[in-house]
Amino acid sequence: MRLRQLPFEYAFRNLGRSRTRLAASLIGSALVVLLVLAAGGFVRGMQLTLTQATGLNHNVIILGAGSEEAIERSQINASVESIASASIAGLREVAGVRFVSPEIHMALPLRESSTTAADHQAVMRGVRPVALLVHSEIEIVEGRMPQAGNDELMVGSLAATRLGLADSRLAIGDTLYFDNRQWTIVGRFAAPNTVMDAEIWLSVTDLQIATKREASLSCIVVSLDGGSFADVDLFAKSRLDLEIIAIEEQEYYASIAAFYRPIRLMIIITATLIAMGGVLGGLNTMYAAFAARVREIGMLQALGFSRRAIVVNLTEESVFAAACGAVIGAIIGQLVLDGLAIRFSMGAFAITLDAPVMAIGVLGGLLVGFVGAIPPAVRCLRLPITEALKSH
Repeated sequence: MRLRQLPFEYAFRNLGRSRTRLAASLIGSALVVLLVLAAGGFVRGMQLTLTQATGLNHNVIILGAGSEEAIERSQINASVESIASASIAGLREVAGVRFVSPEIHMALPLRESSTTAADHQAVMRGVRPVALLVHSEIEIVEGRMPQAGNDELMVGSLAATRLGLADSRLAIGDTLYFDNRQWTIVGRFAAPNTVMDAEIWLSVTDLQIATKREASLSCIVVSLDGGSFADVDLFAKSRLDLEIIAIEEQEYYASIAAFYRPIRLMIIITATLIAMGGVLGGLNTMYAAFAARVREIGMLQALGFSRRAIVVNLTEESVFAAACGAVIGAIIGQLVLDGLAIRFSMGAFAITLDAPVMAIGVLGGLLVGFVGAIPPAVRCLRLPITEALKSH
């Protein structure tokens, strides 16, 4: 009679028989997990930044008619701020301060100093202190808001990545150069998983003067409390003289995400191909690790163990080694990849290794262990027992 099952201890002890084989299995699985985490975290970070995290459901943007696809192209009269504040019902208000934020959004070149020739493209937003009330995602982590008339800036946590500079270069007290003068960094803020995290904020008045648009703004962002989007939309449509439209903040960023959907799809396809290449490389490593054990498998068959029992035992050994490698890869990914900043045209975003991405990465490593044991086992079991025992 054939013995039914090899003990798990046999598979566990086999891991230590060859350090080279064990190292190959661990490295192969860890690399697969890292590749899957890098690809998945890249797509997840971009998706969160463009669709889910940027924009609050109670915020509405008032901008110039015909500029729905790009606030940077929008121009509205500066008087719209006071008119909107007085005309729209249901605006949020605290201590007499209405949540109405006049803003200028612009992409401008700046330099590290007056002596450097290299320009760095920056995403800049001119605001007033009320912007912190309207955009509650913003948290000042160091310093303070810039004050009008003092040539001051406040930078997001990913602004350095957007500029292509070291993060230490944008410390409190450092300076940047544009509009023929130095601007001092007086604050740093964080807005995780939003496009604002890569922006540079300054006083809206200072940006108006620097860009020679004293009488115009890019948009007005209002927060509602009791009112609805219909109230703001009615105001915009009833004031034809102002040439404005209203759009929900989330809807605006959703339209931006739709513009980037083909690019994101291309990234997903590329990331999938990279991950598949990693999986195939891991499978090849596992195949090389187990295919050299033809004589051992022949001996097990000679002792009476069934082919099914041998395949199960090899799978147990392979999955256990892959699981260890997957844990190693997941830990390295969490330490090295999570939060890594990536530049793109609208600013920057951080690679995000949340629970779904980590689960997919670990499953990819386990898949290598599960599938990687089957091809070499089938190859070895095809040989007659006598021929397998003679192999080297």
